[in-house]
Amino acid sequence: MELLPNPKKNLIIVVNGKKFARYPVKTKLITPEDKDISLVIEEYVKKYLQPGDIVFVSEKAVSVTQGRSYPIKEVKASATAKFLSRYVTKTPIGIGLGSPETMQLAIEEVGLLRIIVASFFGAIGKILGIKGIFYILAGEGARSVDGAVDYAIPPYNTYVSKGPKDADKVAKLISEKIKVPVVIVDANDFGVNILGVSAGLDKKLIAKIIKDNPLGQTNEQTPVGIIREIK
Repeated sequence: MELLPNPKKNLIIVVNGKKFARYPVKTKLITPEDKDISLVIEEYVKKYLQPGDIVFVSEKAVSVTQGRSYPIKEVKASATAKFLSRYVTKTPIGIGLGSPETMQLAIEEVGLLRIIVASFFGAIGKILGIKGIFYILAGEGARSVDGAVDYAIPPYNTYVSKGPKDADKVAKLISEKIKVPVVIVDANDFGVNILGVSAGLDKKLIAKIIKDNPLGQTNEQTPVGIIREIK
């Protein structure tokens, strides 16, 4: 089976004068029944690997296997979550915490007090024309919450998710199985955040290499990819 780029995505990128290929790997639909994502990665990715490769895995796939992705109708938003979500700025990236359900997940993840403090100073920041204060103060747990989007592959177009737990530990577990470095990434068409690494990797370099989100974010069903330097 040949590794091919996703539609509308480039296979090759040049970063710091070096050329890298980014190969997306199609897998089965990952579900909560896949309790150990390292086994899925081993089955679908290991056969393609070469020395020097780096594997990057979508954080949403990890969250699904950890039981941290939920049908939106099953999330019971509190009155506070409903209130605070009204004041979240919607962006082209997605709804973020702008729905009661995603705000509820953020509250569960980082605590109500932290969300209220972040909301207070975020509101002051808006008045002063300073963006991003809320997410800086709310932290990684809040930033990693994903909302339901129409373009995601079913059934996850109707799911909301928390970020993966112990992302570094998960990356190390996968790396032990497939014998190459691994990163867990939160990526979309507007940016990349490195959540977990197995060991000894330059996070900034990896983010640059996959800055255009080569895995895609619709129905590609490619939650994992391979980075390979082209000599």
